[in-house]
Amino acid sequence: MVIGLTGGIACGKSTVARTLKSKDAIIIDADRESKQLMKAGSPIWTKLIAEFGREILNPDNTINRRRLGNMVFGDGYKLKKLNSIVHPGVIEQIAGKIRRYKEEGRWPAIVLDAPLLYEVGAEKLVDFTWVVAVDRQTQINRLLARDKITPEQASQRIEAQMPLEEKVARADAVINNTGSRRATREMVYDLWNQYVERG
Repeated sequence: MVIGLTGGIACGKSTVARTLKSKDAIIIDADRESKQLMKAGSPIWTKLIAEFGREILNPDNTINRRRLGNMVFGDGYKLKKLNSIVHPGVIEQIAGKIRRYKEEGRWPAIVLDAPLLYEVGAEKLVDFTWVVAVDRQTQINRLLARDKITPEQASQRIEAQMPLEEKVARADAVINNTGSRRATREMVYDLWNQYVERG
């Protein structure tokens, strides 16, 4: 079984993914896959430099993701360009991992942790989608604390994604993460029992 785990930025997908890992699910982290494909010298790295310039680089020639993010969030054209460069390779790599993990058959579930699951069409790779959701103010507060950005930048990043309400409407299950971690864990365990244990 493949579960697509998504939600808005700073909604707590990582917390839910850790809980699922504790149930022996294997996690595919779409952000980590993206970072690997953007390593210095890679084809995607080269395309990003050509499109956005060397100012997106750190001194060690790695991509400064925060600088790149600040450049594209709030500019629809640049964001689409970034996505068109990065996402096809990420989808291909993730699809390959899912196939391999299914063949190995060692895990009760494969979880694709993907913030942009719907935006890039990756829901076609999964059997069910679970959306982690919080209210907008909680989302902004968490984003400010986590990324040390301005409220305006936080709003731009939230607006750059599909509205959370739309993700919730498309989900097979919704995990409300505005409460305590314990409450969230209990919701995840309930969903695990419903979807995985009872199959």
